[in-house]
Amino acid sequence: MTHRNSTTLPAPQMEIDHIGLSFGGVRALLSVTFNIYPGTIQAIIGPNGAGKTSLLNCISGLYRPQQGQIRFEGRNIIGLPPHQIARLGIARSFQNIELFRHMTVVDNLMLGRHIHMRSGVFSGGFYWGRAQREEVEHREFVEQVIDLLEIQSIRKKMVGALSYGLQKRVELGRALAMNPRLLLLDEPMAGMNTEEKEDMARFVLDINEEFGTTIVLIEHDMGVVMDISDRVAVLEFGQLIAYGTPAEVRNDPKVIDAYLGREHAMV
Repeated sequence: MTHRNSTTLPAPQMEIDHIGLSFGGVRALLSVTFNIYPGTIQAIIGPNGAGKTSLLNCISGLYRPQQGQIRFEGRNIIGLPPHQIARLGIARSFQNIELFRHMTVVDNLMLGRHIHMRSGVFSGGFYWGRAQREEVEHREFVEQVIDLLEIQSIRKKMVGALSYGLQKRVELGRALAMNPRLLLLDEPMAGMNTEEKEDMARFVLDINEEFGTTIVLIEHDMGVVMDISDRVAVLEFGQLIAYGTPAEVRNDPKVIDAYLGREHAMV
């Protein structure tokens, strides 16, 4: 992993190359270009309606842009369905919690392992030992996630009975259970109180450091963004208006005028 705000960058893990996305006559993204580097935490910020979630939807295969390429580890992934993109090692969470409320925390996390399961019903029936070994391996990885996110005490509880902050933590766990190389987080701290935000920021850092996972997050809390990000991309009306380290972005006149305001600029 690179150090926070490092100026020395390796070859990009993902290249977002002149992405254009329109819905009818509405242009959601206009020639957006920047790189995502392995082992880093990169934030995408901007006003509401700037195109941040649309960009994540293009990366994860929910939207297909009309222009440009998105290359992940050298391969253009535009046009691939979401499940194939997930198999390549890209996982995501959503603004609105997308968990199975009537299932336990552990069962929700195990669902995150489904893309790695090789033994189907047929092979499991005839090669019971192999299927059992696979189940044990998946459960061991899920236990690592449970320990990292400090949710041991709620592992057997129904997700629907948990507080909002804990549900957001479980959703992060389910995405992490896929053991992705690139993790997309869409406003992971939205609606949280200060203590919950601090916990989530710590977990994001822990995931990045302990698993080596590249993380791209959309976040409105500028304190969090400036504290934990290596690089920041700023969108406004579907266009990239700035990209760089938090310090560079924070002092960019275009960003100050469009989004941050003078009180966030460094003196």
